[in-house]
Amino acid sequence: MQLSTLLRTKSVDRITRESEAVAEHTLKRTLTAFDLTMLGIGAVIGTGIFAAIGTATAGNPDRPGAGPAIIVSFVLTAVACIFSALCYAEFAAMIPISGSAYTYAYATLGEMIAWIIGWDLIIEYAVGNIAVAISWAAHFNDVLHHAFGIRIPAWLTIDYETATRTPEIIAAAPKIFGIPIVMNVAAVAIVALITWVLVIGVKESAVFNNVMVGIKILILLMFVWVGFKYVKPEHFTPFMPNGWLGVQAGAALIFFSYIGFDAVSTAAEETRNPKRDIPVGIIGSLIVCTVIYVAVAAVLVGIIPWQELGVADPLPTALAFIKLDWAAGVVSFGAVVAMTAVLLVFQYGQPRIFFSMSRDGLLPKKFAAVHPRYRTPHVTTIWTGVFVAFFALISPLDKIVELTNIGTLFAFVLVCLGVMILRHTDPHRRRPFRTPWIPLLPIWLAIIYYLPGEIRHADWSKRAEYTVVLLLAVAGAVFSVVGLNAKLRGLKVPEIVKTEFALAGIGSCVWLMAGLPALTWWRFAGWLALGLTIYTMYGYRHSRMGDGVKPMPQELKLLAPGAMAGAFVAWWACPHPWSLIVPILILVSLSFYALHATQRRAA
Repeated sequence: MQLSTLLRTKSVDRITRESEAVAEHTLKRTLTAFDLTMLGIGAVIGTGIFAAIGTATAGNPDRPGAGPAIIVSFVLTAVACIFSALCYAEFAAMIPISGSAYTYAYATLGEMIAWIIGWDLIIEYAVGNIAVAISWAAHFNDVLHHAFGIRIPAWLTIDYETATRTPEIIAAAPKIFGIPIVMNVAAVAIVALITWVLVIGVKESAVFNNVMVGIKILILLMFVWVGFKYVKPEHFTPFMPNGWLGVQAGAALIFFSYIGFDAVSTAAEETRNPKRDIPVGIIGSLIVCTVIYVAVAAVLVGIIPWQELGVADPLPTALAFIKLDWAAGVVSFGAVVAMTAVLLVFQYGQPRIFFSMSRDGLLPKKFAAVHPRYRTPHVTTIWTGVFVAFFALISPLDKIVELTNIGTLFAFVLVCLGVMILRHTDPHRRRPFRTPWIPLLPIWLAIIYYLPGEIRHADWSKRAEYTVVLLLAVAGAVFSVVGLNAKLRGLKVPEIVKTEFALAGIGSCVWLMAGLPALTWWRFAGWLALGLTIYTMYGYRHSRMGDGVKPMPQELKLLAPGAMAGAFVAWWACPHPWSLIVPILILVSLSFYALHATQRRAA
């Protein structure tokens, strides 16, 4: 097996040329910089600020809360996202293709890594959307109840596994042959509506999104304006009740609040002037969201003791605490609107990843079909809707929401790494937007001074992450010194040295990953192993970068479906990390055998 065939890259010029080659596989360019900024805000402001901020502030048995220092957690997370956002902006302006991180990885890290990142993005967009759809159903039912006195039966807004913890729901559900009928029909309904809107047209979807974004921004600003006069200084003391450990745990959780700005890059092929508008959309949406988040967080911890925020709806709870029930109802409505916008944007992004992968031969050709009238990738949009709707119908929220953060952070790491690689391998390429070079030497030195003590006292699960961050800080310090030395001597600063922001992005993402539990890491490893198996069985053999379709051994045709199905069941139902070791080993072994056998038969 030749490693070069797995890590074969596709040049930027070839990527651009192939995207424009076939007219029936081109998308309609209708979006402006304003549309993209609103698209980013629509994706970012959602479940995180309306729900995750509560647990991040108050904590739970599994993680310490940040307390009033949740404000610092938001700022640190925003800084970490800014580094990655700048890298996304550089790539998106240079490669205005709908594949986002998948396409960028194909140009820099190679085909197999590109496939892995494309598979990983399913966690951010599709799996993340399952969680949002489930939360939407619960909040929508609450709004109907408080506003109109109507309540959808609980057995139509919940999954079976969660319902078993509440005997009353099981008792009230209709039964067929004694089996209770419990399914989240409300979540399916909203996913179906969003899918239909996305199929009929991108511009129509953008208008729909813009309206919802405007509503939720107004509602959050109303929360800040109404709550500001009830802020009490004593609620900010102690500011860091759990120290920096609480701040880090809070930042790792509220990172969910920032997920989505990268979805702007998936709209590159439908943007009128992507080289200018994509960077504006990415960075503009992130800045607007950060300002709103910090203001909301400051008012939230100022009007209610932070220990009281460990609830699913912290903003309405805080308003009810100060006896503003009418405002609490309005904010609950805002949560429904916010989640609807998130559903729209994430449901928009995932099909375009599949669309690009299909165009490269890594997925069946049908996935690259474009609707003859609407010029939208309708096949992948519908399939994504079916996937999200099915699992939203039957899945418990706690089994899927944890994966979203780690999947997104992994994508950010690879995008930042890709910027560094391409700056080195193709330094003279025209880049309409460049990640700026600002020497971060004081920050690198502070990390080098602080982390060794943390590594000595940390448990084994944290030492690896902290050590990686420390090594990145050492590399960053070297970059700063080399760059400053070149500047002072009047020499040209090497392009690779100018990627300090990308290096900082990698370090920030690893630091945030360190706050995630071990089971999340193992589930993520299992998901990547499943994706690797699919690549070796189909993508590698059908890639347009290859020399034709390679035959697959008969024994694999018999073994692979059962092995992958069993691994997926184990992945879905695993109660602890160690239960995933055997399925992961089976999938990795199967992948290596598939590659070896395919190479042997091709030779």
